[in-house]
Amino acid sequence: MLTKLSNSLLKFSTGPLTLACLAIFLIFGALVLPDQAARAEVYSAEAGSPDTSLYYTASDLYRMAEAYGPAGRAAYIRARFTFDLLFPLVYTAFLVTAISWLVKRADLPWGTLGRLNLLPVAGMLFDFLENISAVTVMSRYPQTTAVIDQLAGGFTLIKWNLISASFIALIVLGIIALVRWVRTRQKSSGQ
Repeated sequence: MLTKLSNSLLKFSTGPLTLACLAIFLIFGALVLPDQAARAEVYSAEAGSPDTSLYYTASDLYRMAEAYGPAGRAAYIRARFTFDLLFPLVYTAFLVTAISWLVKRADLPWGTLGRLNLLPVAGMLFDFLENISAVTVMSRYPQTTAVIDQLAGGFTLIKWNLISASFIALIVLGIIALVRWVRTRQKSSGQ
């Protein structure tokens, strides 16, 4: 099933679609992210945010919930059901199409290396799990939410590792594709 999904994404990812996803990603990053970061700063202040932390414990999450106060927790929850539903879709679309397109340009086998395009999909899933967990804890605060409060930080750590691996794969594939392109140009010009 994963191989079928990966192969479908590889076939679906054309140059124009990849450019469109890149444009949306850049526009989103330039116009939406700064506003969202400013709003988050208002309620999170010095407490931090689960979404931007690399890892946090259940105790850390409860400290954030306390520091946010009722209005801050409500704003955090609202942001998870608006901005943080859309942003994972935006960065995943860009990363999936770009990685897929570069796998084809790097002339790599679509087998194992082709499945690199699933890294951002996994990152998005863990981003959603992180959001669900953190929202559950924030909405129930001051009551504790056993198990989910423990899982939230782990979901965040896995999300960041998968997204980082996606960008590393993108860079490495970009270098491989560029080298292949240069070599092909040199051979065709007789050098």
